[in-house]
Amino acid sequence: MIRLAYFADDFTGATDALESLARAGLRTRLFLDAPSAERCVGLDAVGVAGLTRALAPEAMETVLRPAFTALRALGPTHVHYKVCSTFDSSPTVGSIGRAIEVGSEIFGGPVVPLLVAAPALGRFCVFGNLFARYGIGSAGSIHRLDRHPSVSKHPVTPMTEADLRAHLAKQTAKSIGLIDVTELERTPEESAAVLNRLVAAGQQIVLFDSLDAAHLARVGALIDGLAGPTPLFSVGSSGVGAALAAHWGAPSVSLPAAKSAGSPLLVLSGSCSPVTGGQIAWARANGFDGFALQADAGDFSSALVPIMNSLRAGRNVVAYTSLGNHPKANVHADQLGTQLGRLAGQVVANTGIRRVLFAGGDTSSYAGRALGIESLEMIAPLVPGAPLCRVHAPSSPADGLEIVFKGGQVGAPDFFGGVACGAV
Repeated sequence: MIRLAYFADDFTGATDALESLARAGLRTRLFLDAPSAERCVGLDAVGVAGLTRALAPEAMETVLRPAFTALRALGPTHVHYKVCSTFDSSPTVGSIGRAIEVGSEIFGGPVVPLLVAAPALGRFCVFGNLFARYGIGSAGSIHRLDRHPSVSKHPVTPMTEADLRAHLAKQTAKSIGLIDVTELERTPEESAAVLNRLVAAGQQIVLFDSLDAAHLARVGALIDGLAGPTPLFSVGSSGVGAALAAHWGAPSVSLPAAKSAGSPLLVLSGSCSPVTGGQIAWARANGFDGFALQADAGDFSSALVPIMNSLRAGRNVVAYTSLGNHPKANVHADQLGTQLGRLAGQVVANTGIRRVLFAGGDTSSYAGRALGIESLEMIAPLVPGAPLCRVHAPSSPADGLEIVFKGGQVGAPDFFGGVACGAV
């Protein structure tokens, strides 16, 4: 029986959730479209990598209705709409409020649990306010979200409000309650009583604070206690899967370490994050051949031959549309991501390289589709939120490719070098 099915609002978030569940010992596979029951045999959890983070609310609804209906038909105990742990969204782009409204209509249920904190990623929620470390897998300092050096300046959905209830209230009229850290420190019975009172009072969404693994386990118990004969719909970061797995007592498994790629690494970046910009700078200073891609050029064909020549000469390559200090011209994420995916497909088909890294949450969903990916399985951890995966793409040269999808905030400055040699 499938215990958890999730729909992620972008590709990097989808692999983040895949890693969280795999680390907990749950047999999980990530698909690009909602799978049939036959493709889920033997799995504990399934995921779907979506692209709703970059869509307007009406377009989101067109995607989410059939996707949620298909996941409900699989009969899981829980269905999770997976969002970024920095809650990237607005009333006009990637509206989490609209996703909650659609999910509530399809799944019903007494309330929609909302858990955004993901302590393993450096994301903490206290009294409803979200804090984030600068750089996942780094020693960066922790900032309130509306003062975060990168997230507060996102070119599409800048976070100008750290209070998640206030931020979400701009996207939905549903009432939002809170279980804060003081209530998670009570006995399990007392915490459950607080939740029951919020539900009885008519709160339609309940946000959960979380600072550490103990809080996650308590939240997992509270969420699981709401599950009934039909799938319970919840929303949040990969912390949702981690919380449920902790409550279920899923054993943490020892995953194999990543190995060297055995071929040069190709990094394709559509990210505007200063974190990614720093990684590009490190790579260029440490032996990677660098190629600046013109985001508004229509395609990247002019870079194809130089990139392939570098890879054939055994050199790692980083090709990028931004160094983290300006937006991606006037090009939308779908156009840019599709261009990056097509470029990757041409390079893989003509060079035989076996490892590719995509950087950029908004663009990766489109890049993965342009590459012809059908599903992914995790093969090794690297840093939290960006595992090494193997591609299943029977009709594409990318079949069997090792791939990493990295959000803008993920990784230390030398992350690309670590992915190339398998030692992050």
